[in-house]
Amino acid sequence: MSTSWFRPALPALSGLLAANASAGESARRALLRWLVGGTAAAGLPALGRAASRPGVAARTLLVLGDSLSAEYGLRRGAGWVELLAQRLAARRPPWQVVNASISGETTAGGDSRIAPLLERHRPAIVVIELGGNDALRGLDLSATEANLANIARATRVSGARALLLGMQVPPNYGRPYADAFAALFRRVAEREKASLLAFFLDGVADRPELFQPDRIHPNEKAQPRLLDNVWPALRPLLDQDR
Repeated sequence: MSTSWFRPALPALSGLLAANASAGESARRALLRWLVGGTAAAGLPALGRAASRPGVAARTLLVLGDSLSAEYGLRRGAGWVELLAQRLAARRPPWQVVNASISGETTAGGDSRIAPLLERHRPAIVVIELGGNDALRGLDLSATEANLANIARATRVSGARALLLGMQVPPNYGRPYADAFAALFRRVAEREKASLLAFFLDGVADRPELFQPDRIHPNEKAQPRLLDNVWPALRPLLDQDR
């Protein structure tokens, strides 16, 4: 697997993370205002995208992710979550897709937000796309695993089904760290009875032409592939409601 999407020089990477963190804090505050005030906050990508039909109650699918799901650097409406909402528009029963992803988000941030999101949206399915920023920041993997387990457990206890999108880091992080990072997604999925996609960026990570200039974020051309990666793991969960 190519390491292209983790190759920016350390100063550039630090700047990118700081920018993402700042953007994430701003977006998080907007999301919290939306959660409390009951109206959709401006600037959140694809939030509340409805695929409902008149006279039929829509089920809700919640995506809890970071910049990979928040359309970072993309045209609004070009990300894989919006493409998913479009694909679900033709299904019965109908589905509403809520994208609660924030650029710069970590598993700790997701853990702090999952309870109010579950309470507000009452989703039937939660797609969890978090962990990449934990690795980029070198955060303790035991904390990452605990946070993901908390999110998956809260999802299960609420009665929703969880799909965990696994991430990987390249070997230049060190083989022990790379193996441990990949394994924690498997453990969480098994322990919390969540569905698992082994590697969200499969077929993208080793193709530099599918990344933005920062070599971290997939570009618009990569978004259909990301959806195609998610779909085989997601479809059985959707079919349970047929």
